[in-house]
Formats: sequence, structure tokens, C-alpha cells
Amino acid sequence: MAQLPEADRDAIRLAQDPQFPRWLQQITATGGCSHPIHLSGSTTTLDGTTGEILHHYDTRHEPGERLLVRCRNRRATICPACSRLHAGDTYHLVRAGLIGGKGTPPTVRNRPRLFVTLTAPSFGPVHRAGEACRPRRDGGTCEHGRPLGCGAVHDPDASAVGQPLCADCYDYTAHVLWHAHAAKLWDRFVIDTRRRLASAVGIPQSRLVQHARLSFARVAEYQKRAAVHVHAVVRLDGPNGPDDKPPTWATTDLLTDAVRASARRVLVHTPYSAAVGELALRWGTQLDARPLRTDGDGPDDDAVAAYIAKYVTKGASETGAGLDHKLTTWADIDSAPVTTHVRTLMRACWRLGGLPEYAPLRLRAWTHTLGYRGHILTKSRAYSTTYAALRAERAHHMGHTDTDTGDAVTERNWRYTGSGHTPGAALIAAGIAEDLAENRAAAHQALLAGGGSV
Repeated sequence: MAQLPEADRDAIRLAQDPQFPRWLQQITATGGCSHPIHLSGSTTTLDGTTGEILHHYDTRHEPGERLLVRCRNRRATICPACSRLHAGDTYHLVRAGLIGGKGTPPTVRNRPRLFVTLTAPSFGPVHRAGEACRPRRDGGTCEHGRPLGCGAVHDPDASAVGQPLCADCYDYTAHVLWHAHAAKLWDRFVIDTRRRLASAVGIPQSRLVQHARLSFARVAEYQKRAAVHVHAVVRLDGPNGPDDKPPTWATTDLLTDAVRASARRVLVHTPYSAAVGELALRWGTQLDARPLRTDGDGPDDDAVAAYIAKYVTKGASETGAGLDHKLTTWADIDSAPVTTHVRTLMRACWRLGGLPEYAPLRLRAWTHTLGYRGHILTKSRAYSTTYAALRAERAHHMGHTDTDTGDAVTERNWRYTGSGHTPGAALIAAGIAEDLAENRAAAHQALLAGGGSV
């Protein structure tokens, strides 16, 4: 008789444990998290006046004397269950800044709003989808004698799309350094947009905050050529944020002009290097700034929120533009399961990271993301709600709140004891996560069929 696989044997062992029902409750409470955190400790709630114990919880009575909590990893490649939750939070965070809700007034929908896409500049010719990759009629070649096209009509998902036509022409150094400065380039873009708004209406730049506030939420996404580009919702409010009506001069056209001018103008200089020189880094020439309107003439608010939420859960390895774990040696780069193009970017990152003038960029620590070290999603303070507020609301809805109220005082004593699953536990958790996902999908379809909104 054939022996059962290890995961099945382990799952049977768990199911036969007297504490299995409680363990199953914990796994379900984590949503089937793939890599839960194990905590050991206790929580005691006391009456602040009398010292009477109002509530006490201790993991000594739990399976394995530990409590399992979500890992909260946003990457679908690492934890599908937590990434789905993170995507949902991101959707509601972005959507609240578009149409209101979650503490944001619905009047924001009538403000000047744009859906902006900023791209990286060209670092060299690459294979492109469709007819765009056909050779030039004049038979043009690069300085290395290679044709500036390949003659093929690539499908958008073809593996060749985004790969250099000539690796010798491709500026891998500039690509890596652009990634390392992308977050600073975004900051400069926001500052310059504010300056241009002030200049356009004759207000001193230092006094714009007394008249209007620029709010945004933006997500970074890797393109096929392994270069980051940015999608952002940009909104113009009154000086006190979403609760405040913007001045009459604050129009969508004015905001669009300021965004386009700033995207063309801002630049960041790299530190001088004897090996590289000093580079002036800019946004690419491909810029999109679409007004978000309430009359249906423009991108749909829900679609924009869903689009951003979709990309916030993608890891570098899922897009084929890097890895989701750090690389510590040159040998790690050689053995990484990536394309030749991405491997060359990683090697450039590692080499540049060894130069003292680039030490503050920590390029070797971010080799796995090709030098990009910004957050995948960032937002301005006044754009809408926060992840913390959404998690607190969910905990309250599920009855998991544990806060001091009135005269009660809560004492907490917790320590980390491990993470992850045994093979059998991973099998059961994956099944629970799949069931929960199917239930959510069915509920979503039922809501849409009934004419409701997400």
C-alpha cells in the first residue's frame, strides 16, 4: 500500500488532536493566512479603580500554547489570503478619496481630480508589442550594428516584450539609479505641482496652504521592461483638506496643466561618481493625466480604485521584474530565476552598491527590486482614511477590539514564538483560504446582481 504524502499524514495528525476544533477556529480567524505569526502571552483587563479583573486571556489554554495572527503580507506570491485583505483595504482607501466614505465626505467627488500615470524615461530600445517592433523602413541599426526592430509582431504577453533590442546599448546604470531616486522624483513632482498652482493664480508659493491642499494616493508598478511607473489619484481640496471646499480658481484644467508642466520639468541629480559621473534623472515623456468626472466622461471611480488595489498586491517576482526576497551574494544573483535583462539589472545594482558615493542608496540591499526602495503605495495625510483605521474598523466589526475604555486598564504581555505552518497545517489553511475567497466572490456577484455597490 502506497504511503500517504507527508502533508496528508500531518493533516490527519492535526485532525486527531483533541484541540483541533480550536486550532481550526484560529486558522479561520486568520483567513487561511499562509505564514501566520505565532504569539505567546496574555491580556488582562482590570477595573482602574478597584483592580478587579474584568477579563483575562492566556495562550496557555490554546493549541501549542500559542495564538496565530495574520502575517499581513501584501504580496499574493507570499500569502494569497493576506494579500486579498490588503487589496480590499487599498480599494476602500483609494475609493474613499474618490467618492467619500470611511470618514471622508462625499463632496470630494466634485473636486478637481485626476488619474495620473508617470513613466520612467527610455534607457534603450526594447521589444514592443504589436507592430511597434518592426524594423524601421530605412533599415536603421544601432551603433553596434543591430537592427532597431526585430520584424516580429509580438503579443502583449510575449516573453520578448520589454527585453532590450541591444543589451550593449541599454543603459543599465541609469535604469538602476533612476529606480533608486524614483521616490525623490515623486516628492519633487508634488512640490513643483503645488508651486505651479500657486504661480498660475498669483499666490505666493508659501501661502498656497492657506487657499488649497493637494492630496494624492499613488501606486508603483513594474512595466515589462522592468522599470517602475506610477499611477496616482490627485485631488485638489480647500486648505483644511477633504472637509473644505476648494477656492473658485481651483479647476480641473488648472490642475491638469500644473501636473503636466511639473512632470516635464522636475529632475533629480545623482551623487557625483568618478565611474559614472552625475546623471540628471527625469520622468519619461509618456504622461497620462485623465480627469475623473462625475458625469461619466472619464475613468470610472470604482475602476480606478480596483486598478490600484490590483497592483498593490503584486510582488516583484510576479511581474517578472525582480524577486520578493533579498539577495545577499553575487552567487544569489547568478542563480536567481529571472530573465537575462533582469539579472543584468541586478548585477548593475550590486556593482553600483559597492561604490562609496552610492552607499546612502543601499543598492545592494535593494538588488532584488532592481534598486527601487520606495513603498508600493503611498498617500498624502489628508487624502482619505488609513490602513490602521480600516483594520481597527474591521476588528471592531468582528468583535476583536481590545482597548482601554472608561476606567478599565488593559495589561498586555506578548512575545514572538515563531511563524509559518507545518505541511498539514498549510494544506488545511490553503483550503480555508480558498473557501473564504469563493464565498466572498459569490457574495460580490450577488450584490452586483441586486444592483448594489461594492
